Formats: sequence, structure tokens, C-alpha cells
Amino acid sequence: MIKKVLIANRGEIAVRIIRACRELGIETVAVYSEADREALHTKLADEAICIGPAPSSESYLLMDRIISATIISGADAIHPGFGFLSENSKFAQFCEKCNITFIGPGSQVIARLGNKQEARNTMIRAGVPVIPGSREPVPDAREGARIADEIGYPVIVKAALGGGGKGMRVAETPEEFEQSFLTAQKEAQVSFGDPTMYIEHFVRHPRHIEFQILADSFGNTVHLGERDCSIQRNHQKMIEESPSLALSPDLRKEMGEAAVKAAKAAGYVNAGTIEFLLEKTGRFYFMEMNTRIQVEHPVTEWVTGIDLIKEQIRIADGQKLSFSQEDIRLNGHAIECRINAENPGKGFRPSPGTITDLYLPGGKGIRIDTAIYTGYTIPPYYDSMIAKLIVWAKNRPDAIRKMKSALGEVIIEGIDTNINYQYEILSDPDFVDGNIDIEFLETRKSAG
Repeated sequence: MIKKVLIANRGEIAVRIIRACRELGIETVAVYSEADREALHTKLADEAICIGPAPSSESYLLMDRIISATIISGADAIHPGFGFLSENSKFAQFCEKCNITFIGPGSQVIARLGNKQEARNTMIRAGVPVIPGSREPVPDAREGARIADEIGYPVIVKAALGGGGKGMRVAETPEEFEQSFLTAQKEAQVSFGDPTMYIEHFVRHPRHIEFQILADSFGNTVHLGERDCSIQRNHQKMIEESPSLALSPDLRKEMGEAAVKAAKAAGYVNAGTIEFLLEKTGRFYFMEMNTRIQVEHPVTEWVTGIDLIKEQIRIADGQKLSFSQEDIRLNGHAIECRINAENPGKGFRPSPGTITDLYLPGGKGIRIDTAIYTGYTIPPYYDSMIAKLIVWAKNRPDAIRKMKSALGEVIIEGIDTNINYQYEILSDPDFVDGNIDIEFLETRKSAG
């Protein structure tokens, strides 16, 4: 039985995991950098251990310090949250060698799915629809151009490792290909230390639809419906919702079955997310699998009533899923807005600083996941997301109205935020009507 969990993360996800552990009667250990000495997660956990200076490269990304903190505290499990080391196969392997339960999939599965090319080939073998593209790494621009001609333009050049929109370039024509390839490859080398590239057909105006899956070690795998994550800026999600207006019951069933098939093909155990691109025609393609809990997991929790963090812990503890696919029903509509400390009017420039006044809304159907408080100083070293505002209502129009009302109540003084920008998106007639795709914000920007 897991008795004490070390959370190898910070911010709102660390607080979220601590609360889930409390409800399960499990002790918690927080780790923190010197910049996070006064962070909320250090105050809520049963124990807190400093693991280094402010930069994440000297603290949250140092495996040996996190393992040492786990051993010193007597914790028998580690929850990595999202970001940092959550999808690092070497870290998961480190935990396995030290007999520490890693609350997530096995290291070999993370390694296999973390490499986009290998993940793609796994899905092809399993019969999961994938975007037409190269099956092997592309060594240079000349060979890439030949493959691009076979696939058909436009194409997208992608780094085999990494994420977050880095190491990706679109080539609309053969004339653009060489420059797109070389630019993406250089960025991949700088960002991930690996120049391995592959090429796919570029799907125009798709929706980004992801399916949450849970799988235990007894061969039981289920999906918990979809999240529509099409509202993005520079490949970074801003607003997520469940369910998606784009999915009919039949398409939801088809995509859900493909997601389960994908997870089983990978030998997956724990919580994970299968990401698809969905064309307006209803055709969908596997994009990637995230081997961790997602930022947007609360919308799934609200429409299914299932606590994903608790399920992660139970699965890691060797327990069977207590429900089957037939038990899962999507109820109502949930929307999440990511609140970031940034200034949209100045190119989304990060806005660290001290929060001088704070008011967060509450009431039926409103949830806030955050680690900020009045007097808290947001450090400049980490991601700019400081809170997630999630609402639930019986249908999408009501959920949109509730979200706008809740956003209008938020007061965060002392820093800039993207709250007004989120409000504008929710008020856009096309968003209200559900006419969205992953290029929605870019198109909106171009329209002025």
C-alpha cells in the first residue's frame, strides 16, 4: 500500500495532488526550489524539502535530488504531475531501480511513446488511423523533399523528440521545404539535443480532440470521453471543454474505441491521453499520446464524476479499475480557462510579481485550481499559468455564460493576466456557435 507520496512538481498541480492524497489518507512530501520557499504546496504538504536554486535545471529537473528527497523523507511513491520530469523515461527507470513507485506508466512505455516516430509506428501496427507521413527518421532535407513529394503538400516537419510547438515547421510548397526542414532541425537540436526529424501531411483546419484513458495492470482499459482543445496559441492550449460539439455519438464511440486500442497496443498502464486531429469530414488521425495527467483533466472529472488523480494513485498501488466502459456517462458540459500571468496586449509578455489583492469566484458549478494567494510573489522562472478556472453546467450555452460570469468576478491585482482576452474569446460569435479549429485564434488575429 502506498503510504507517502512525494510530489515532484510545483504550483497548482502539486496542490491538486496533495488534496487527493489527503482524501485517500496518504501522507505527502513537497519539494521546492529556493524561489518557491513560500509557495502554497510547501505549506499544505506534510513535509517540504528544498532541492536547489530557482532555475528548474538546478532543482525540479534534477533526478538525483528528487530521488534523494524521496529516500530521506521515507516516501514510497512519486507523483510527477505534468511538465518537468513527468514524461522522462530515465526518471521513471530511476524510480524503478530504487524500488520507488512511479505514479504513471512504466519507463519502457514512456520511452516508446515519447518518441513520436516510434509512437506513430506502434499505432500503424495497431490499426489506429494516423496522418500519412514518414515511418522512419528523415536524415536530411534532400531525402525529406522526396518524401514530401510522395505524401503531398502541405507538409509539416516535426522533431521526433520534444513538444510544446518547438522543432515544427510547415512547408506549403516544394520551394519552401528545404528552409522549413533546416529551421525545424536546428530548433530541435537546440531545444532537445536531438536533430531527428520526421514528416507528415499537414491537416488543414482540424480540431484538436483528445481522449482520456485509464488502464490498470489487469488488462482493463477505458476511455472517459473527449476534450476539445482547439483554442490554442502557438500550439499552447488556452481553453478546453468536454464534450465536443464536433462529435456525434457514433463518432465518439469510434474515436474512443481507437483510443483504447492505441493504449492497449502500447501496453499502457495508468492515466494517459490520446490526442487526435479531427477533420471537418469526420476523419481523424492519431497525433500523439501524453503519458501523464493533463493540465485540462478537471473538465473530464466534472463530466464523468471520476477523480483522475485518485485513480492514478490506485492504479499505481496495484488496484483494479472499479468501473467498466459501460459505467461511464458524460453528464453536462465543462469548460476550463487557463489564467496566465502575462500581458496579451504586449505580445503575451510574462508578468511575474507580487499579488497585492486577490478574489476568486465560487458557487455551484465553479472550480478553481490554483496555488496563488494574496501576498504571493510569482517567480519569473517557470510557466506563466497561475490558475485554472473550470465551470460545469447542464449544456454548453449555460457553461459559456457561467464561465463569463466567473471570469468577470476574478480580481488579481499587482500583475497582468489574460482574463480579459479569455473573456473576448468566449464572447466571439464563432466560438459561441462552435465554429472553431486549431487556427481559430490566428484567424481571429488576422481579422483584427
